Amino acid sequence: MGAAKFIRGLVRRIDPARLTVIVNTGDDETFYGLHVSPDIDTVTYTLAGAVNRTQGWGLEGESFNVLPALERFYGKPWFGLGDRDLATHLYRTERMRQGVSLSRITSEIAQAFNVKSRIMPMSDDRVRTRVRIDAGWIDFQDYFVRQQCRPVVHELAFDGVTLARPHVGITAALRSGGVVVAEMRADLIRAKLLLGWAS
Repeated sequence: MGAAKFIRGLVRRIDPARLTVIVNTGDDETFYGLHVSPDIDTVTYTLAGAVNRTQGWGLEGESFNVLPALERFYGKPWFGLGDRDLATHLYRTERMRQGVSLSRITSEIAQAFNVKSRIMPMSDDRVRTRVRIDAGWIDFQDYFVRQQCRPVVHELAFDGVTLARPHVGITAALRSGGVVVAEMRADLIRAKLLLGWAS
């Protein structure tokens, strides 16, 4: 949320077309069979002027009719997916099943929202943040959203990171002379501090 606020302020000072945002995908998750990229979506909605500023994620004026209906089949939901937000995830998932890269899909979604800046996933390869608590290893969204960061963190892992390659456009963006913002992970920094990893 902090990165999105910074970006919102930045595009008031510079031409949005000069901005490239490299976004974390380590917190992507699958909900109800849909590929959800929370950080990419927050940056996209923010640059589109459509983000819910009160909560810092999701779409402004969102409705939540589908999520309670899903409870009948999946149990009580703990990750908020609004009705219009679901359209983004449906489109992303369908395109991924067609073999299209996450970076291309991200560009398509940004274009559909009339975003002038370039939004780039850190990698088209799958990387997942995992957290080890007393009960064992869990996904990051489980720790961050469902459990509200309450459990003590013993270890972090980034599944797939050793095989993941940076998005091919990152080097070009860094050399372009434009403004490049790499989305920071305040939640990860906080976890590292808890683990005593930060100097």
